[in-house]
Amino acid sequence: MASGGYDFDLLVIGGGSGGVRAARKTAALGHKVGIAEEYRFGGTCVIRGCVPKKLMVYASQFSDQFEDAKGFGWTLGETEFDWPELIAAKDREIERLEAIYARNVENAGAEILKSRAVLESPHEIRLLATDKVVTAERILLAAGGRANPFPGLPGAEHCITSNEAFHLKRLPESIVILGGGYIAIEFAHIFNGLGSQVTLVYRGKKVLQGFDDDLRDSLQASMIAKGIRVLTEDTIVQVDQKADNRFQAHLKSGTLLDADEVMLAVGRMPNTLDLGCDKAGVELDEKGAVKVDAYSKTSADNIWALGDITNRVQLTPVAIHEAMCFVDTVYRGTPTKPDLDDIPTAVFSQPEIGTVGMTESEAAKAFDEVEIYRTTFRPMRNTVSGRQDRTLMKLVVDAASRRVVGAHIFGPDAAETVQILGVCVKGRLTKDVFDRTMALHPSAAEELVTLYDPSYRLRGGQRVDA
Repeated sequence: MASGGYDFDLLVIGGGSGGVRAARKTAALGHKVGIAEEYRFGGTCVIRGCVPKKLMVYASQFSDQFEDAKGFGWTLGETEFDWPELIAAKDREIERLEAIYARNVENAGAEILKSRAVLESPHEIRLLATDKVVTAERILLAAGGRANPFPGLPGAEHCITSNEAFHLKRLPESIVILGGGYIAIEFAHIFNGLGSQVTLVYRGKKVLQGFDDDLRDSLQASMIAKGIRVLTEDTIVQVDQKADNRFQAHLKSGTLLDADEVMLAVGRMPNTLDLGCDKAGVELDEKGAVKVDAYSKTSADNIWALGDITNRVQLTPVAIHEAMCFVDTVYRGTPTKPDLDDIPTAVFSQPEIGTVGMTESEAAKAFDEVEIYRTTFRPMRNTVSGRQDRTLMKLVVDAASRRVVGAHIFGPDAAETVQILGVCVKGRLTKDVFDRTMALHPSAAEELVTLYDPSYRLRGGQRVDA
């Protein structure tokens, strides 16, 4: 029985990773919890994001692996790729994971409400599937985000986003992708690896704005070497459908691009549209995201928000972390702020990017003197296979404290390595600890502990040779 005469102690809107974690943990503490989800449990990550994306990344890597095998003495027969089989296998895995999410919610004692839920007042929620209004002592907004449909673009209705890319009936022979963020980069490599002709159009000079410049340069050069056409400082201004069911993208530069599909990967938007935030006194920022304080509390006394709907850091582990902090703060009596510093991040390009902490330019602004330890090399596997891909590893060090404040990798399995480097940066380890650590040979990661001398220094933001 809920307290205070409400139907629920807590009602969560959104069945993604953050909402599910908050609902499960709160219900396990003995509170009456409801969780409303209009579509499928798992949210962006499981249904239309991280999980299906990573499965497609795996599929797209086999073309390189088959080619590399020849250098190691393998003779392979003719290979053939079946797009519908990949999509079917991906769908089966998502169904399995979704069932686990729902089962975990039920096992914790929370009630599943299969409906879109909107706010009617600070304590009232309307379930649109039944047009029923329920009440809750507290409400948690965890409705996530959605792909930006770019409605201002003439012909945007002819384009796909990452949502539709997971459900195409056929593999496009050619595709134009607009965007330079991680979603655009990852899908460019996926379609390239599966055999599509890929053109990436980006308005900036270099892809992956906000990442370390060495990573950006290395990635962009690698994409071009793989046959991905990269058109920077340009954008799509119109998309037309042609008579043969193909499409033509008109670029600002005047270039015309014909393709089987045009994909928009121009950011994501918080799911606050028609959520009723104004009725409940929940303030939004200029981008439509829910405003929250350091403890994820909104402007309404009894309403909290977490995950992509707040537009803080759009990553699944962040939403889960924020959910745990919410439960600690509200239901365990231990106010806890989400710690959003030094978050390890990966871009599943091919090869991968893994990064944590400050970029070189950020460190140059934060510290009087910075040491940069940098190396590039061909991984051992590539020397035999003949592949020209190079690995980049880089440590950013505050010279005064000797603390490693940033670590950046472009190369195979970068994400796996950077997860551990995240512990090092978060733990404020110094470069001296790295130097005292024994190398594991032969491995690519041993380079991280054998970079004894700085490649160069930055003093007052200016580069100085070491």
